[in-house]
Amino acid sequence: MILESFRITGAAVAQIFVLGALGYFLVKRNILGDCGLESLSRLTLDVTLPLLIFAQLVSDFSFSLYPHWWIFPLLSIAVTLLGLLLGGCASAFIKGRQQKLQFITLVAFQNSGYLPLTLIAALLPEAQRTEVFIYLFLFLLGFNLVMFSLGVYMLASTGAQKFEAKSLLNPPVAATLISFAVVLLGLGKLIPGFVMEPVRMIGETTLPLALLVVGGNLAQIHLHKVHKAAMGLMIPLKLIIMPLAGLLLVMKFNVPPLVGLLLLIQLAVPPATTPSVIVRHYRKNDILISQGIFFGHLASIVTLPLFLSLYFILVMLK
Repeated sequence: MILESFRITGAAVAQIFVLGALGYFLVKRNILGDCGLESLSRLTLDVTLPLLIFAQLVSDFSFSLYPHWWIFPLLSIAVTLLGLLLGGCASAFIKGRQQKLQFITLVAFQNSGYLPLTLIAALLPEAQRTEVFIYLFLFLLGFNLVMFSLGVYMLASTGAQKFEAKSLLNPPVAATLISFAVVLLGLGKLIPGFVMEPVRMIGETTLPLALLVVGGNLAQIHLHKVHKAAMGLMIPLKLIIMPLAGLLLVMKFNVPPLVGLLLLIQLAVPPATTPSVIVRHYRKNDILISQGIFFGHLASIVTLPLFLSLYFILVMLK
């Protein structure tokens, strides 16, 4: 059973990294340049992901079917708070204010959208996949609000920078709120099929495009002198202690298996790639962010299948 579970989850993770490796190769060979990668990233974040969220929520979400929908944004905030607590404690061993803030950011914010989307698609049959996708989009509502408020403040704040409130209403958050309004007002039935079907088709391109972006971003990372102390602390905190804590909590409180699976995935995936964009946007020194993203994704090739296998053995197949 252990080997079979590891084979299933390992195969799912392998699919993700094959697509990521393709993006890495396209950028390294200059087939996909800086402008092309930036356009692909914006297309995914601003168009295909919001359309996927809209199509999925309008078609499959209702407030009666998901009366406890509000739990998922709160779970997202709880995951971030756990990361902030662990990262904040461990940052006592990191010297320098900017280094400390970037280290905490790496521990607190995870690759919450791209990798979980593709993991869920690879691991679950269609009926369960649809349900967990709904959970994920609700989870992302909380994550994006915190990422583009507290995350931006931590990475960009020097006392002179002003917080950009408009960043809170980013396209995925806007798509979620619009979808809620459509569902609440019962307008979904008024949208003709010839409109919804193209929306769904474009939305479904999110998974491969997102992984091309992740791989391409990793190809652009320039590793200078590696901060061994920070990486040596970040990897076990982010990829071992956090998912282990999640696994124990899910088992102790008998969390529903599919909800627990989403929670474990969010705790087990590597650091978010968005902070590298934020650092670049505010013209800050990328001291630890790129290193953390690169080594975190590299280490997760081993840790992700391990914790997913444990979850399937201890919870899903129990």
